[in-house]
Amino acid sequence: MSDIVVLLAMLVGSIIILVKKLSWRQLKRKQMVAIWNFGLIFLYLVYKSVLSGNAWGLVPCAFFGVFFYSWHKEKRRLINGLLFNIFVTVLFGYFFYMSIVSGSFLFYFLLIMLLLFLAVMASAGLYILVLFLITNTVIVMKKESRNLANTLTLIFAIAIILLIIIETIVVLKVLPNWVNSLLAFAPAIFIYYFIVFMDFLSVSFLYQFNHPKPIQDYVIVLGAGLLDGERVSPLLAQRIDKAISFVKEQKAKTGKKAKLVMSGGQGADEKVSEAEAMKNYALSQGIEPSEIIEENRSTTTFENMKFSKEKLEKIFGSSDFKAIFASNNYHIFRAGLYARAADLNANGIGSKTAKYFLPNAFLREFIAVILMHKIRHFIVTFLIIGFSVLLALVNLFLVN
Repeated sequence: MSDIVVLLAMLVGSIIILVKKLSWRQLKRKQMVAIWNFGLIFLYLVYKSVLSGNAWGLVPCAFFGVFFYSWHKEKRRLINGLLFNIFVTVLFGYFFYMSIVSGSFLFYFLLIMLLLFLAVMASAGLYILVLFLITNTVIVMKKESRNLANTLTLIFAIAIILLIIIETIVVLKVLPNWVNSLLAFAPAIFIYYFIVFMDFLSVSFLYQFNHPKPIQDYVIVLGAGLLDGERVSPLLAQRIDKAISFVKEQKAKTGKKAKLVMSGGQGADEKVSEAEAMKNYALSQGIEPSEIIEENRSTTTFENMKFSKEKLEKIFGSSDFKAIFASNNYHIFRAGLYARAADLNANGIGSKTAKYFLPNAFLREFIAVILMHKIRHFIVTFLIIGFSVLLALVNLFLVN
Protein backbone atom coordinates (compact mmCIF):
# COMPACT_ATOMS: atom_id res chain seq x y z
CA MET A 1 0.00 0.00 0.00
CA SER A 2 2.80 2.43 0.92
CA ASP A 3 4.43 1.80 -2.48
CA ILE A 4 1.25 2.92 -4.23
CA VAL A 5 1.04 6.06 -2.05
CA VAL A 6 4.63 7.01 -2.96
CA LEU A 7 4.01 6.40 -6.67
CA LEU A 8 0.86 8.53 -6.57
CA ALA A 9 2.73 11.29 -4.74
CA MET A 10 5.48 11.20 -7.36
CA LEU A 11 2.96 11.35 -10.21
CA VAL A 12 0.74 14.07 -8.72
CA GLY A 13 3.72 16.17 -7.62
CA SER A 14 5.32 15.97 -11.07
CA ILE A 15 2.07 16.97 -12.78
CA ILE A 16 1.58 19.96 -10.44
CA ILE A 17 5.16 21.18 -11.02
CA LEU A 18 4.79 20.90 -14.81
CA VAL A 19 1.24 22.28 -15.11
CA LYS A 20 1.53 25.05 -12.52
CA LYS A 21 5.05 25.89 -13.76
CA LEU A 22 6.38 25.93 -10.21
CA SER A 23 9.99 26.98 -9.68
CA TRP A 24 12.38 27.23 -6.77
CA ARG A 25 15.73 29.07 -6.67
CA GLN A 26 15.74 29.50 -10.45
CA LEU A 27 15.55 25.75 -11.11
CA LYS A 28 13.99 24.48 -14.32
CA ARG A 29 10.79 22.45 -14.16
CA LYS A 30 12.55 19.25 -15.22
CA GLN A 31 15.09 19.76 -12.45
CA MET A 32 12.27 20.34 -9.97
CA VAL A 33 10.56 17.11 -11.05
CA ALA A 34 13.83 15.16 -10.66
CA ILE A 35 14.46 16.64 -7.19
CA TRP A 36 10.86 15.95 -6.12
CA ASN A 37 10.94 12.30 -7.20
CA PHE A 38 14.43 11.63 -5.84
CA GLY A 39 13.49 13.29 -2.55
CA LEU A 40 10.40 11.12 -2.17
CA ILE A 41 12.33 7.93 -2.91
CA PHE A 42 15.03 8.94 -0.43
CA LEU A 43 12.46 9.69 2.30
CA TYR A 44 10.72 6.40 1.56
CA LEU A 45 14.05 4.64 1.85
CA VAL A 46 14.56 6.22 5.28
CA TYR A 47 11.01 5.25 6.27
CA LYS A 48 11.56 1.60 5.26
CA SER A 49 14.87 1.62 7.06
CA VAL A 50 13.21 2.74 10.30
CA LEU A 51 10.51 0.08 9.95
CA SER A 52 13.11 -2.64 9.44
CA GLY A 53 14.85 -1.59 12.64
CA ASN A 54 18.39 -1.47 11.22
CA ALA A 55 20.89 1.35 11.65
CA TRP A 56 22.66 0.93 8.30
CA GLY A 57 20.83 3.98 7.00
CA LEU A 58 23.06 6.09 9.21
CA VAL A 59 26.03 5.22 6.99
CA PRO A 60 24.93 7.14 3.86
CA CYS A 61 23.62 9.90 6.14
CA ALA A 62 27.08 10.21 7.69
CA PHE A 63 28.74 10.42 4.27
CA PHE A 64 26.21 13.05 3.22
CA GLY A 65 26.99 14.99 6.39
CA VAL A 66 30.70 15.01 5.54
CA PHE A 67 29.98 16.19 2.01
CA PHE A 68 27.51 18.86 3.14
CA TYR A 69 29.93 20.23 5.73
CA SER A 70 32.72 20.48 3.16
CA TRP A 71 30.40 22.03 0.56
CA HIS A 72 28.95 24.54 3.03
CA LYS A 73 32.41 25.52 4.26
CA GLU A 74 33.88 26.11 0.79
CA LYS A 75 32.14 25.42 -2.53
CA ARG A 76 35.25 26.04 -4.62
CA ARG A 77 37.05 22.75 -3.95
CA LEU A 78 37.42 19.71 -6.19
CA ILE A 79 37.28 17.39 -3.17
CA ASN A 80 33.56 18.23 -2.88
CA GLY A 81 32.99 16.25 -6.07
CA LEU A 82 34.84 13.25 -4.63
CA LEU A 83 32.88 13.40 -1.36
CA PHE A 84 29.58 13.69 -3.25
CA ASN A 85 30.41 10.70 -5.47
CA ILE A 86 31.39 8.62 -2.42
CA PHE A 87 28.05 9.52 -0.81
CA VAL A 88 26.12 8.54 -3.97
CA THR A 89 28.02 5.23 -4.20
CA VAL A 90 27.30 4.39 -0.54
CA LEU A 91 23.67 5.44 -0.99
CA PHE A 92 23.24 3.10 -3.98
CA GLY A 93 24.86 0.32 -1.97
CA TYR A 94 22.38 0.89 0.83
CA PHE A 95 19.52 1.09 -1.69
CA PHE A 96 20.62 -2.28 -3.10
CA TYR A 97 20.56 -3.75 0.43
CA MET A 98 17.13 -2.28 1.26
CA SER A 99 15.70 -3.49 -2.07
CA ILE A 100 16.44 -7.03 -0.98
CA VAL A 101 15.32 -6.88 2.67
CA SER A 102 12.34 -4.46 2.45
CA GLY A 103 10.14 -6.43 0.04
CA SER A 104 9.09 -3.22 -1.70
CA PHE A 105 8.08 -3.75 -5.35
CA LEU A 106 8.98 -0.10 -6.03
CA PHE A 107 12.54 -0.72 -4.85
CA TYR A 108 12.65 -3.98 -6.81
CA PHE A 109 11.59 -2.17 -9.98
CA LEU A 110 14.10 0.65 -9.53
CA LEU A 111 16.85 -1.85 -8.74
CA ILE A 112 16.13 -3.87 -11.90
CA MET A 113 16.21 -0.68 -13.99
CA LEU A 114 19.49 0.35 -12.36
CA LEU A 115 21.09 -3.06 -12.94
CA LEU A 116 19.96 -3.06 -16.58
CA PHE A 117 21.52 0.39 -17.06
CA LEU A 118 24.77 -0.72 -15.42
CA ALA A 119 24.81 -3.86 -17.57
CA VAL A 120 24.45 -1.81 -20.75
CA MET A 121 27.18 0.60 -19.61
CA ALA A 122 29.52 -2.26 -18.69
CA SER A 123 29.07 -4.03 -22.02
CA ALA A 124 28.72 -1.15 -24.47
CA GLY A 125 29.37 2.04 -22.50
CA LEU A 126 32.72 2.84 -24.14
CA TYR A 127 31.34 2.20 -27.64
CA ILE A 128 28.34 4.44 -26.94
CA LEU A 129 30.68 7.13 -25.61
CA VAL A 130 32.92 6.94 -28.70
CA LEU A 131 29.91 7.28 -31.01
CA PHE A 132 28.61 10.24 -29.02
CA LEU A 133 32.01 12.00 -29.01
CA ILE A 134 32.53 11.61 -32.75
CA THR A 135 28.98 12.82 -33.48
CA ASN A 136 29.49 15.78 -31.18
CA THR A 137 32.77 16.66 -32.93
CA VAL A 138 31.00 16.77 -36.29
CA ILE A 139 28.32 19.10 -34.88
CA VAL A 140 30.88 21.42 -33.26
CA MET A 141 32.95 21.57 -36.47
CA LYS A 142 29.85 22.59 -38.43
CA LYS A 143 28.72 25.29 -36.00
CA GLU A 144 32.03 26.57 -34.58
CA SER A 145 35.51 27.37 -35.88
CA ARG A 146 37.77 24.48 -36.85
CA ASN A 147 40.65 24.67 -34.40
CA LEU A 148 42.49 22.33 -32.06
CA ALA A 149 40.48 23.40 -29.01
CA ASN A 150 37.26 22.27 -30.71
CA THR A 151 38.62 18.78 -31.49
CA LEU A 152 39.03 17.65 -27.88
CA THR A 153 36.02 15.32 -28.11
CA LEU A 154 37.54 13.70 -31.22
CA ILE A 155 40.93 13.30 -29.50
CA PHE A 156 39.21 11.74 -26.50
CA ALA A 157 37.30 9.34 -28.81
CA ILE A 158 40.57 8.27 -30.48
CA ALA A 159 42.14 7.69 -27.04
CA ILE A 160 39.22 5.43 -26.03
CA ILE A 161 39.51 3.49 -29.31
CA LEU A 162 43.21 2.90 -28.61
CA LEU A 163 42.33 1.78 -25.08
CA ILE A 164 39.78 -0.72 -26.45
CA ILE A 165 42.40 -2.08 -28.87
CA ILE A 166 44.96 -2.47 -26.07
CA GLU A 167 42.44 -4.20 -23.81
CA THR A 168 41.45 -6.56 -26.64
CA ILE A 169 45.10 -7.48 -27.21
CA VAL A 170 45.59 -8.12 -23.48
CA VAL A 171 42.42 -10.25 -23.17
CA LEU A 172 43.25 -12.34 -26.23
CA LYS A 173 46.84 -12.83 -24.95
CA VAL A 174 48.31 -12.22 -28.38
CA LEU A 175 51.50 -10.86 -26.83
CA PRO A 176 53.78 -12.34 -24.12
CA ASN A 177 52.68 -11.95 -20.49
CA TRP A 178 55.35 -9.39 -19.69
CA VAL A 179 54.08 -7.16 -22.51
CA ASN A 180 50.51 -7.53 -21.25
CA SER A 181 51.70 -6.45 -17.79
CA LEU A 182 53.42 -3.45 -19.34
CA LEU A 183 50.27 -2.46 -21.21
CA ALA A 184 48.29 -2.52 -17.95
CA PHE A 185 49.27 1.10 -17.39
CA ALA A 186 46.81 2.26 -20.08
CA PRO A 187 43.52 1.14 -18.43
CA ALA A 188 44.89 2.05 -14.98
CA ILE A 189 45.63 5.63 -16.06
CA PHE A 190 42.26 5.83 -17.82
CA ILE A 191 40.46 4.70 -14.65
CA TYR A 192 42.37 7.23 -12.52
CA TYR A 193 41.59 10.19 -14.76
CA PHE A 194 38.01 8.97 -15.26
CA ILE A 195 37.50 9.11 -11.48
CA VAL A 196 39.04 12.58 -11.33
CA PHE A 197 36.87 13.68 -14.27
CA MET A 198 33.71 12.39 -12.57
CA ASP A 199 34.67 14.32 -9.43
CA PHE A 200 35.17 17.44 -11.56
CA LEU A 201 31.90 16.89 -13.43
CA SER A 202 29.96 16.36 -10.20
CA VAL A 203 31.29 19.46 -8.46
CA SER A 204 30.78 21.52 -11.64
CA PHE A 205 27.16 20.32 -11.76
CA LEU A 206 26.61 21.11 -8.09
CA TYR A 207 28.16 24.54 -8.55
CA GLN A 208 25.40 25.38 -11.04
CA PHE A 209 22.97 25.41 -8.10
CA ASN A 210 24.86 28.26 -6.49
CA HIS A 211 22.43 31.18 -6.18
CA PRO A 212 24.06 34.11 -4.37
CA LYS A 213 21.96 36.27 -2.08
CA PRO A 214 20.73 39.57 -3.58
CA ILE A 215 22.98 41.63 -1.30
CA GLN A 216 25.99 42.08 -3.60
CA ASP A 217 28.01 45.26 -4.04
CA TYR A 218 29.66 44.17 -7.29
CA VAL A 219 29.22 41.67 -10.10
CA ILE A 220 32.50 40.91 -11.88
CA VAL A 221 32.07 39.91 -15.53
CA LEU A 222 34.96 37.82 -16.85
CA GLY A 223 36.22 38.88 -20.26
CA ALA A 224 36.72 36.80 -23.40
CA GLY A 225 38.04 37.34 -26.92
CA LEU A 226 36.46 40.09 -29.06
CA LEU A 227 35.09 39.90 -32.59
CA ASP A 228 36.97 42.08 -35.09
CA GLY A 229 39.03 43.27 -32.15
CA GLU A 230 36.28 45.55 -30.78
CA ARG A 231 32.91 43.77 -30.47
CA VAL A 232 31.79 41.31 -27.80
CA SER A 233 31.14 37.77 -29.03
CA PRO A 234 27.80 36.02 -28.43
CA LEU A 235 29.50 34.00 -25.66
CA LEU A 236 30.75 37.14 -23.91
CA ALA A 237 27.39 38.85 -24.41
CA GLN A 238 25.74 35.96 -22.54
CA ARG A 239 28.01 36.59 -19.56
CA ILE A 240 27.17 40.31 -19.52
CA ASP A 241 23.45 39.60 -19.91
CA LYS A 242 23.60 37.20 -16.96
CA ALA A 243 25.27 39.85 -14.80
CA ILE A 244 22.77 42.53 -15.87
CA SER A 245 19.89 40.16 -15.11
CA PHE A 246 21.22 39.55 -11.60
CA VAL A 247 21.72 43.27 -10.97
CA LYS A 248 18.14 44.03 -12.03
CA GLU A 249 16.68 41.16 -9.98
CA GLN A 250 18.62 42.26 -6.90
CA LYS A 251 17.41 45.85 -7.33
CA ALA A 252 13.81 44.63 -7.65
CA LYS A 253 14.01 42.36 -4.60
CA THR A 254 16.06 44.37 -2.13
CA GLY A 255 16.44 47.84 -3.63
CA LYS A 256 20.21 47.54 -3.44
CA LYS A 257 22.21 48.53 -6.53
CA ALA A 258 25.20 46.42 -7.54
CA LYS A 259 27.83 47.79 -9.90
CA LEU A 260 29.17 45.84 -12.88
CA VAL A 261 32.90 45.25 -13.04
CA MET A 262 34.01 44.61 -16.62
CA SER A 263 37.25 42.66 -16.34
CA GLY A 264 39.49 42.09 -19.37
CA GLY A 265 42.63 43.57 -20.88
CA GLN A 266 43.58 44.30 -24.47
CA GLY A 267 45.06 41.51 -26.55
CA ALA A 268 47.68 42.00 -29.24
CA ASP A 269 45.04 41.56 -31.95
CA GLU A 270 42.39 43.72 -30.29
CA LYS A 271 41.66 47.41 -31.02
CA VAL A 272 40.22 48.09 -27.55
CA SER A 273 40.33 46.36 -24.19
CA GLU A 274 37.76 43.69 -23.47
CA ALA A 275 36.59 45.82 -20.53
CA GLU A 276 35.83 48.76 -22.85
CA ALA A 277 33.97 46.59 -25.37
CA MET A 278 31.98 45.00 -22.54
CA LYS A 279 31.13 48.43 -21.15
CA ASN A 280 29.90 49.57 -24.56
CA TYR A 281 27.67 46.51 -24.80
CA ALA A 282 26.25 47.10 -21.30
CA LEU A 283 25.53 50.74 -22.19
CA SER A 284 23.59 49.55 -25.23
CA GLN A 285 21.50 47.44 -22.86
CA GLY A 286 20.46 50.47 -20.83
CA ILE A 287 23.03 50.36 -18.02
CA GLU A 288 24.18 53.78 -16.78
CA PRO A 289 27.91 54.65 -17.12
CA SER A 290 28.10 55.32 -13.38
CA GLU A 291 27.09 51.70 -12.70
CA ILE A 292 30.09 50.27 -14.59
CA ILE A 293 33.68 49.84 -13.43
CA GLU A 294 36.45 48.88 -15.88
CA GLU A 295 39.37 46.58 -15.02
CA ASN A 296 41.48 46.57 -18.19
CA ARG A 297 44.78 44.95 -17.20
CA SER A 298 43.95 41.25 -16.90
CA THR A 299 44.88 38.68 -19.53
CA THR A 300 43.96 35.47 -17.66
CA THR A 301 41.12 34.32 -15.40
CA PHE A 302 43.42 34.47 -12.38
CA GLU A 303 44.31 38.06 -13.25
CA ASN A 304 40.60 38.84 -13.69
CA MET A 305 40.15 37.90 -10.03
CA LYS A 306 43.40 39.39 -8.73
CA PHE A 307 43.17 42.78 -10.44
CA SER A 308 39.43 43.12 -9.85
CA LYS A 309 39.98 42.47 -6.14
CA GLU A 310 42.73 45.10 -5.98
CA LYS A 311 40.61 47.69 -7.80
CA LEU A 312 37.51 47.07 -5.68
CA GLU A 313 39.49 47.25 -2.43
CA LYS A 314 40.65 50.74 -3.43
CA ILE A 315 37.12 51.86 -4.41
CA PHE A 316 35.33 50.27 -1.43
CA GLY A 317 38.04 51.17 1.04
CA SER A 318 38.45 47.61 2.37
CA SER A 319 38.10 43.96 1.42
CA ASP A 320 34.72 43.65 3.15
CA PHE A 321 32.70 44.15 -0.03
CA LYS A 322 30.32 41.50 -1.28
CA ALA A 323 30.91 40.32 -4.84
CA ILE A 324 30.10 37.55 -7.28
CA PHE A 325 31.41 36.88 -10.78
CA ALA A 326 29.63 35.97 -14.01
CA SER A 327 30.86 33.65 -16.73
CA ASN A 328 29.54 30.77 -18.84
CA ASN A 329 28.14 27.83 -16.86
CA TYR A 330 30.92 25.42 -17.87
CA HIS A 331 33.59 27.90 -16.75
CA ILE A 332 32.39 29.12 -13.37
CA PHE A 333 33.83 26.31 -11.21
CA ARG A 334 37.37 26.72 -12.54
CA ALA A 335 36.94 30.49 -12.28
CA GLY A 336 35.94 29.89 -8.65
CA LEU A 337 39.21 28.04 -8.09
CA TYR A 338 41.10 31.07 -9.41
CA ALA A 339 39.02 33.40 -7.23
CA ARG A 340 39.98 31.32 -4.22
CA ALA A 341 43.65 31.38 -5.29
CA ALA A 342 43.45 35.19 -5.57
CA ASP A 343 41.88 35.37 -2.08
CA LEU A 344 38.71 36.88 -3.56
CA ASN A 345 35.64 35.86 -1.58
CA ALA A 346 33.31 35.42 -4.55
CA ASN A 347 31.31 32.63 -6.11
CA GLY A 348 29.98 32.50 -9.64
CA ILE A 349 26.77 32.58 -11.61
CA GLY A 350 26.75 30.94 -15.03
CA SER A 351 25.10 31.91 -18.27
CA LYS A 352 23.71 29.24 -20.58
CA THR A 353 25.86 27.61 -23.24
CA ALA A 354 24.70 25.74 -26.34
CA LYS A 355 24.30 22.08 -25.35
CA TYR A 356 26.31 20.80 -28.32
CA PHE A 357 29.31 22.81 -27.11
CA LEU A 358 29.25 21.55 -23.49
CA PRO A 359 31.15 18.23 -23.96
CA ASN A 360 34.06 19.98 -25.63
CA ALA A 361 33.93 22.86 -23.15
CA PHE A 362 33.94 20.61 -20.09
CA LEU A 363 36.86 18.59 -21.48
CA ARG A 364 38.76 21.84 -21.97
CA GLU A 365 37.95 22.93 -18.42
CA PHE A 366 38.97 19.52 -17.06
CA ILE A 367 42.36 19.68 -18.76
CA ALA A 368 42.86 23.18 -17.37
CA VAL A 369 41.99 22.00 -13.83
CA ILE A 370 44.40 19.05 -14.20
CA LEU A 371 47.17 21.48 -15.23
CA MET A 372 46.41 23.63 -12.18
CA HIS A 373 47.48 20.64 -10.07
CA LYS A 374 49.77 19.02 -12.63
CA ILE A 375 52.49 17.91 -10.22
CA ARG A 376 50.06 15.85 -8.15
CA HIS A 377 48.47 14.17 -11.19
CA PHE A 378 51.77 13.61 -13.00
CA ILE A 379 53.19 11.90 -9.90
CA VAL A 380 50.22 9.49 -9.83
CA THR A 381 50.61 8.90 -13.59
CA PHE A 382 54.31 8.13 -13.30
CA LEU A 383 53.69 5.83 -10.31
CA ILE A 384 51.14 3.85 -12.36
CA ILE A 385 53.57 3.57 -15.28
CA GLY A 386 56.40 2.63 -12.93
CA PHE A 387 54.30 -0.11 -11.31
CA SER A 388 53.41 -1.51 -14.76
CA VAL A 389 57.09 -1.55 -15.76
CA LEU A 390 57.92 -3.34 -12.50
CA LEU A 391 55.24 -5.98 -13.17
CA ALA A 392 56.57 -6.44 -16.69
CA LEU A 393 60.12 -6.98 -15.40
CA VAL A 394 58.92 -9.48 -12.81
CA ASN A 395 57.03 -11.42 -15.50
CA LEU A 396 60.00 -11.28 -17.88
CA PHE A 397 62.82 -12.28 -15.56
CA LEU A 398 61.23 -14.15 -12.64
CA VAL A 399 57.94 -15.71 -13.74
CA ASN A 400 59.00 -16.75 -17.25
